Formats: sequence, structure tokens, C-alpha cells
Amino acid sequence: MDEVVSPKARAGGCLRTDLAITILVSAFLLFQVQPLISKLILPWFGGSPAVWTTCMLFFQVVLFAGYTYAHLMSKLLTPRWQAVVHIGLLAAALCTLPIAPDPSWKPTDPSHPTLRILALLAANVGLPYFALSSTGPLVQAWWSRAFPDRSPYRLYALSNFGSLLALLSYPFLFERAFDVVLHSKLWSLGFALFVLPCAVAALWLRARRGFAASEPTGGDDHGKPPSLVTRALWLGLPACATLMLLATTNHVCQQVAVVPFLWVVPLSLYLITFIVAFDHERWYLRRIYGIAALVLLLAVAGIRPLDRLFEQVNHELGFAEQLALYFGALFCICMVCHGELASLRPNPRYLTEFYLMISAGGALGGILVSLVAPAIFSTFFEWKVGLVVSFLLAAVVVLRATQAALPNFARVWLGAALLGGVGCIGVFQTDDDAPLELARNFYGALEVSESSKDIPDEHFLSLVHGLTVHGRQFLAPAKRSLPLTYYGLQSGVGRTLEYFRERGAFCAGAVGLGVGTVAAYARPGDDFTFYELNPDVLRLAEKHFTYLRDCPGRVRVMLGDARLSLERESPQGFHVLILDAFTGDAPPAHLLTEEAFAVYLRHMRPDGVLAFHITNWRVDLMPVLAGLAERYGMQVVRRYAESDSEKLWYHSDWVLLTRNQEFTAALPSVPPPEPAQPRPPVLWTDHYNNLFALLK
Repeated sequence: MDEVVSPKARAGGCLRTDLAITILVSAFLLFQVQPLISKLILPWFGGSPAVWTTCMLFFQVVLFAGYTYAHLMSKLLTPRWQAVVHIGLLAAALCTLPIAPDPSWKPTDPSHPTLRILALLAANVGLPYFALSSTGPLVQAWWSRAFPDRSPYRLYALSNFGSLLALLSYPFLFERAFDVVLHSKLWSLGFALFVLPCAVAALWLRARRGFAASEPTGGDDHGKPPSLVTRALWLGLPACATLMLLATTNHVCQQVAVVPFLWVVPLSLYLITFIVAFDHERWYLRRIYGIAALVLLLAVAGIRPLDRLFEQVNHELGFAEQLALYFGALFCICMVCHGELASLRPNPRYLTEFYLMISAGGALGGILVSLVAPAIFSTFFEWKVGLVVSFLLAAVVVLRATQAALPNFARVWLGAALLGGVGCIGVFQTDDDAPLELARNFYGALEVSESSKDIPDEHFLSLVHGLTVHGRQFLAPAKRSLPLTYYGLQSGVGRTLEYFRERGAFCAGAVGLGVGTVAAYARPGDDFTFYELNPDVLRLAEKHFTYLRDCPGRVRVMLGDARLSLERESPQGFHVLILDAFTGDAPPAHLLTEEAFAVYLRHMRPDGVLAFHITNWRVDLMPVLAGLAERYGMQVVRRYAESDSEKLWYHSDWVLLTRNQEFTAALPSVPPPEPAQPRPPVLWTDHYNNLFALLK
């Protein structure tokens, strides 16, 4: 006999579906809009990392504000008024669509960029983002009142699943398929559609009899107020997880592997641990994850690539094995943090306070890594701090998990062993060949090191950022004027500068200072202009290296984003403009767009040469340059040069674009010995560029 389902049960099922869809879509839209709007305004503010960081600061603040709004709404207003106010907020947010900012927001001068970015974001995406950020905890609070016998916390797992879906789909699907303007319109349409199930659920709940009076009763604590210690853990556990997420991402992406999109992996693992921990308590096996975290944290502490010891280990461990250890340790410690957090979830009447503290903890971890650490540490020292804190946390968890199964003496020995592990991680390893200077600021960590100092003729200095060498110089007086690394006499840029040297005084510009190596090609009467984003690069180049002060020509260095500087300057009349900013894992796309190229050409002489350094193990930029050459009617010369270890010349790949037929005849192309399968030309613009399609 068929089961008869009451209208009330059917309505309840429909409501649960509406609420689940609302939470899933809100989380998806929330995670999608962050990279979308950041990328959209990136060229307006020079494409510097400061743009991304300022955007993240804005989103963190608004996320916390949204959670605060949800908490205050649930405490100060009746459920019916909550529905009314939130529908009003959604309606107000709809009025601000679409989110793509009008071109009038583009700055006309470089003053106060941070304030301008914050004002732009607040005006164009502030209300929609605020509404989305508050929807998750508020709707879960509604769920707990509508279904007081059902736990709302699995919806938090669903929310994190929506975030994970957005994270993976943005670079691999949406960014490839749509330009940012069209994507922003689609996002605005998605937000408008999201409002519908949210409003329907709110109206249904407002009309539900007894809803205002119902109180959630789920949870094991029977509604007892959480203690101060519990509240502190609500804050501290997500702070520890976020600290390890960001510290591991910085550490791996800059010290271990220069690989595009590698940051997606740790963030995905972080979200997965949220999903697993909050889906059901049976998935968090405290003893197993705790012990695994201890073992893996000790393992990654042993391969920490901060000194010469790592160089020995690095030859023994393969690339995949290293990443497996780092990401495995991150996954296990995040699983411990979020598993313990899920075990502390309160009675649903304290649900919004719980989520408010989680968001505050996440923001705290982000502030410690993004703002505090660069201000007080000259290296990525927060990684070491994170290892020690995480090991202590995992040790406490393991001791708690085994206290019932082990006798007293065994627990004492276990505690001593764990403290010994903390000591092993915490001890600084000395290095007889310590760097001359370490510097860290907003743009990353730099190191000046000394090599072969016992051999005067081979003694040289290096400037390194992570795994990227910014330049080297011999110290012997007879050799210190020689251009090294990617700028040797045999390189494409070396041959280009020699070509113009033979024809008299010339004017050159360079995007990226390094240690000022190309200034070695200047003679009296020549004019060199360097554009450098990082002030510490200039300071270290002037302090430890002599290319700039030895240069017999005129040298000037412009600090700030190169594209913005060139946009503001009058035409410079460059014979050569060198663009050397593309050897890392995330080549700055705003320097390779059709709009950027138009800026470069405004500063070039008719017979000038644009020299692009595209030596990169992971990204093939040749199709982009071919597309730009095709768009502007220029010839392409590709000059590959082999390395020479005695002269400290690296193998290099330079692409030279010009309309100078005499130059192309004098310097024919020299392709790489094993050229990759040629790809069709692509034209990047400020609205559309896709790095994923160019991965090797």
C-alpha cells in the first residue's frame, strides 16, 4: 500500500530543498565573485599583488560583517522580522547589479589606490557580497527553528561544497569560457536567480505557524551556554587552520615549486576538511588524524627548504613526493582543527555566534600571515611557527584520544616523546653559508647570497626570490661588469642591445630591475630606465651589486607598476623596451594584453624592438606574443641561447617584436632545440586572458 504523505510533510520537504539550494548557491556565488571582480579591476590599478590583497581584505571584512549581521538578526529580531529585513537586503542588493564597475571608476592619478579600490568594491559588489555572506548562517538559523529536531550543521558542509565547486570551476571553466565582463553579467544573473529561492523560503517561514515560538533543541549540550574556553577554541582552531593554509601556500609556491595554479590544491584540501568534518561526526577519526598529523609535520620539518640541508634532501625526494608530504600535513592538521571544531558545535540557538567566531578566527589567521608576518619577519618564519603550533595541537589531541586506552606511565612517555618532537621542529638549524641579507615586504621574501668566496675569480653574489634568480654578479673587478644569467652576450636581449650599441647612443627601458644587469650594456650617452614594483629589489641592487652605479650612461629607476608608470609618462622614444616579468608561476597578464601593448608602442621609436623574456618551465607565452604581433603588424624573432656554466650564462628564450626589417635580417630566429608543438596565436585583452590554456 502506498504511503500517504501529508501536505505539511511535503511542504517541509520542499522547504528543506529550498534552504539547501539557497545555501549551496550562495556559497558558490560568494567564492566566484572574489577572483572575478579582482581580475576585472586589476589592469586599472597596475596589476600589482596589492590589488589582490586589498580585495581580499575587503572580502574578509565584509564576510565578517555579514556573519555579524546574521548573529545580531537572530538575537534581536523575531524570525518573521528577520525574513522581512533579509528580503529587503536582497532587494537592495538587486538594485546594485550588474557588478561590473563603470569605467568612470578607473583612477586618473596614482594617489590613494587602496582607498579607491575599497570604495569601488563597496559601491559595486558590497551589498550583493554582504547579502551572500550573511545568508549561510542566517538560513541555517532558520532551519534550526523550522526543524528543531534536525541538526543544521550538515548545511555548513554543503556550503563548503559550494565554495569548493566555485574554486575549481573558476580557473578551469569560467575563466576559459568567458571574458570578465560577460562573466560578471552571468554572475549578476545568477545572483538574481539566487534571490528567488531565498525569498520563497523566507516568506514560507514567516507564514509558518509556531515558527516564531519554536526553539531549536538539537545538540548534546541541551542548550547550555558555551564556556569561555569553548568560545576561545571556536576562534583559535580556525585561526590555526587558516594560518597553516596560507603559510603552506606561500612556502610551497615560492620555496618549493614554481607551478601555476598550485595554490588551488591547498585551498581545495582546506575546504574538503570542512566538508568532511561537518558532514557527519563519524568521518573525523581523532586518533588517526592526530597521529598522521604528528608524523607528517615532523616529515615536512625535516625537508624544510630554508637552508643548504634542503638542497641535499631535495635531490633525494622527487617533486611529487615533496608536495605529497606538504599537502598531506596540511590536510591532516586542517582535519584535526576542523574535526575538533565540529565536535564543539553548540546547541543551534548559539549557531550564529559559532559561525561568527569561525569567521573571526579565519580572518585572524589571514591577518597574521598577510599583514603581521611580512612586517616582523624577514623570511617565511610563520611557516615554522605554524609547524610548532600545529604539532602542539595534534599532540594534545592524540593525548586526549589515548588517555583512556593507555596506563599512566605510557601517557607520560608519550607526552615526553611529543615534547621532544616539538623541540626537533623548533630548533634552528645553523648554516655556515648564511645569506648576506634577507628582506621581506608585501611583495615577497628576497635573499642576497654569496657563492665561491674562496675562489676570488669565481666569487659572485645572487639575488633570489623563492626559486627565481633575479640576477647575479661577479665580484672580481675584471669581471663585475659582465652581464650574467639570462642577459649574457649570447642571449636575445644581449644581441639586441649590441645591435643598437653599434649604431650609436640609444635609449632603453626595462620592466623589472633585478640587479640591474642590462645596465652593463650602456655606454656614455646611453639612457636606461628601469621600472620596478618592489622597493626592496632596488635597495638590495644598489647596496650589494654595482651594475647601476658602475653604469656610464644615464640610469633612472621608476618605482611602481610598470604599466601604470608608462601610461602616465610622455613618450620616451625607446629603441629597446625589455619586458622581463614572466619567469614565475603567475606571469602578470595585464602586461601582455592588447591594451598594454598599445601603451608600449606609444613609447617606442618606429625602428624599435620589444624584447620579451619568456623562459618558463610551465607556461608557453609564445601564442600570446604571436597574437600581439599579428594584431599590430610586427615581425617575430625568437632567440634561444644555450647555457654556459663557467660564464654564469643561463639558457634563455627571448622573443623580439619589431617592424625593423634591418634588425630581423641581422638577427634571424634561433628556435629552441626541441620546440613544442606550435599553438595558434591568441590575443589577450584586459577583459579576457587565460593562463590555463598555455600550460606546457
